[in-house]
Amino acid sequence: MKFYQTVLTLVALLQIISSGALHAAPPDDLVQEALSANPEIKASAARWEMFAEKARQAGTLDDPMLMFGIDSGLVRDPFNLDRDMETSKVIGISQMVPFFGKRALAREAASLEAEATRWEVEERKLELAAMVKETWYRLYLTDRSLEVLERSIATVDDLVRTTESLYGVGQGRQADVLRAQVERSKMEEMRLVLRQQRRSLEAGLNTLLYRPTTTSVPIVDGVELMAVSTDAAELERLAEEKRPLLRALASRIDKAKAERALADKEFYPDFTLAFEYMQKDSIEEDPGYDMYNASVSFNLPLQRERRHAMVAENEAAKRMAGEELNMTRNNIRQTIADLLAQLERDRKMAGLYREGILPQAGATLESALSAYRAGKGEFMQVLDSRMALFNVERDYYKAVAEHQMELARLEATVGVPLPIK
Repeated sequence: MKFYQTVLTLVALLQIISSGALHAAPPDDLVQEALSANPEIKASAARWEMFAEKARQAGTLDDPMLMFGIDSGLVRDPFNLDRDMETSKVIGISQMVPFFGKRALAREAASLEAEATRWEVEERKLELAAMVKETWYRLYLTDRSLEVLERSIATVDDLVRTTESLYGVGQGRQADVLRAQVERSKMEEMRLVLRQQRRSLEAGLNTLLYRPTTTSVPIVDGVELMAVSTDAAELERLAEEKRPLLRALASRIDKAKAERALADKEFYPDFTLAFEYMQKDSIEEDPGYDMYNASVSFNLPLQRERRHAMVAENEAAKRMAGEELNMTRNNIRQTIADLLAQLERDRKMAGLYREGILPQAGATLESALSAYRAGKGEFMQVLDSRMALFNVERDYYKAVAEHQMELARLEATVGVPLPIK
């Protein structure tokens, strides 16, 4: 009678599953915790701040040069500045000024590098969110597998007791008892493996959240599957607008263009402006008029081969960035198509298990048990039916977990939460 009640409880549980009563919100709170605490995100943000400060430095003028000196001093009396009328005290200042447009281009290139780094930080956040969600749903699968296994172990334990009772009154076979015990031992081994997997997943999730790895993670509840309410073309459009990686690559293309223009400017000279004031003391009849010097000097850009190589280098960098952007777009399109197909497959598979295979497997087990208790069935049929139900339940939860992990990957691919129905 106890075994029969266990089967009824199992059938009731399958009905709960089929009604969709087990729900759980996505682990958004854990994602926010990871984004605020994960050291890799903080390091990426600090890297962006570093490039932002570099952009503030780019394009600024070099410090001016201040000069103090003595002009036409006497070697034989170096510290007497009043002995010769030609001797004067000199103070001067000079400033190097790049050719027109170089400073603006250098500032633009540095700013675009900082912009690309900022989008790379956002891309890393998307990756971290997907990793948290994927680990969460792996925990869900492990917890559900353990739950199914515990029910199966309880069922097999009841079956062992029933078989032993029948064997004791001469209505059962010892081989049936031994087979049931072997299956029970296999399930115990599986339980050990699943518990180890859960501890590993728990440690992985805590690492992403920057918690102590021994922090307890509660049992993950059920989830509700929902279909993505848009097609591949719309998702590609969203990815083009929202995916941080595409924006980062676009910024690097613009940076390469600015550096290419800056390389063209290297064929033009930079200028150094200088001014000197010479103070002279009056000596005898010489009134000692003060004097000044003003000059402009510039480098001669004669090393043309080096400058042509610089232009070619930046042109290649621009082409490389452009092709990387095209390659990324192509990969995004392929990933979206693959994940949509996998989502559709797993959603339909989960529905098939929930609405058809699970109830059928439960009914098959109940029928086999009733026949066995009435002396009209075989023990192996009961045991095989129990194991078949166990495998079907695990396959159902696997389809659910894989659906949710694929949904998390699709969100990371597009760059925004997906519209669902």
